[in-house]
Amino acid sequence: MAHRWQGIACALLSATLFGVSTPLAKALLGEVSPWMLAGLLYLGSGIGLAAFHAGRRLSGTRSSEASLSRPDLPWLAAVILAGGVIGPFLLMVGLNTTPASTASLLLNLEGLFTLGIAWTVFRENVDRRIALGAVAILSGALLLSWNTGPGGIGWGALAVVGACLAWGIDNNLTRRLSSSDPLQIAMLKGLAAGTVNVALAFLAGGGLPPTSAMVGAAAVGFLGYGVSLVLFVLALRHLGSARTGAYFSMAPFVGATVAITMFGDPITIPFAAAAGLMGLGLYLHLVERHEHRHRHDPTIHTHRHVHDDHHRHQHQGGEEPEPHSHLHRHEPLVHAHPHFPDTHHRHAH
Repeated sequence: MAHRWQGIACALLSATLFGVSTPLAKALLGEVSPWMLAGLLYLGSGIGLAAFHAGRRLSGTRSSEASLSRPDLPWLAAVILAGGVIGPFLLMVGLNTTPASTASLLLNLEGLFTLGIAWTVFRENVDRRIALGAVAILSGALLLSWNTGPGGIGWGALAVVGACLAWGIDNNLTRRLSSSDPLQIAMLKGLAAGTVNVALAFLAGGGLPPTSAMVGAAAVGFLGYGVSLVLFVLALRHLGSARTGAYFSMAPFVGATVAITMFGDPITIPFAAAAGLMGLGLYLHLVERHEHRHRHDPTIHTHRHVHDDHHRHQHQGGEEPEPHSHLHRHEPLVHAHPHFPDTHHRHAH
C-alpha cells in the first residue's frame, strides 16, 4: 500500500501546483493573448525541465527511470495534441470571459471526464464508492454552472468544459506512458506543445508580450504545467487514470481560494455548496479500499522498480543498484492483497 500513498501525495501536490497556476494565468491575460499564453506556459515548462535534465546529466547523476521507446511516440504525439495544444488554448479562451473562481471549480470536470473514459474505454475498475464520489463532484459542478448567471452557461464556461474533456483524453493516453521517465514525458510535451502554440499565435497575428509577462508565464508554466505533470505521471503509475483524476480534483479548490484572495471574487451560497459536494466526492475516493484474489499474467516490460513481491526475476549482470530499470519478465502469479490499477494491476474484474 506504500505505492498508493506515494501516488496520492504526488496527485495532490500536482493538483496544488496546477490549481495555483489557473488564477495566476488569468492575471497574465491582460498582457498576453490566450493562444500565446498557452504556448508560453508550456514552453516555460519544457525549457525549465530541459535545463534540469541537462544539469542532471552534466553532474553525472544517472536516472533510474526507463526512457521512452519508439512504440511510445504515437501515444506521446496524441498526448501533446489533446493535452498540450487543444486543452490549454480552450482554457485560456475560457479564462478570458469567466470569473477565475468559477473556472477553477469547473475544472473538476477534468476528473469526471478522466474517470468516464477510463471506465468506458479502457475498462479500468471503478467501484460503487468511486462512482458515488463522481456523482458528488458532478453535482457540485452542475450547481456551480447554474450559479454562472440566469442565461445559463456562457461560451467561456463551455470552453473550460472543452479543455477538461481534452485533458481527460490526455490523462488516459498518458497512462499508457506512465512506466517511462516522467521528466522526459513532461519535457517533450512542454517543448512540443509550447512551440506549436506559439507558432499558431504568431500565425493568428499575435506578437510577443513584454519581457516581464514572458518571464511570469515561464515561471507559472514550469511549476504549474511542468513539475505538476511530472508528479501527475508518477501518480498515474501508482493509481491509474480514474483515481488520479479524482485526487487531481483538488486543483479547483486551490485555484478558487487563490482567485478569491487575488481577484476578490465573491463567496456565494451556491459556490460554498458546490465546494462542499466536490469535497465529499474527493473524500469518498480517499477512503476507498480494494482487495481481492487476482492473477498476474506473464509480462515482459521495462520500468523503474525494486525487488518486491511483483519483481522476483533474475538479472544478467551489470544492472544499476535498486531502484533501477531494465527489461524484465514477470512470471504468472496469483495472490490477494490491497491494490489499485497501477502498472501491475490492470486486470479485468
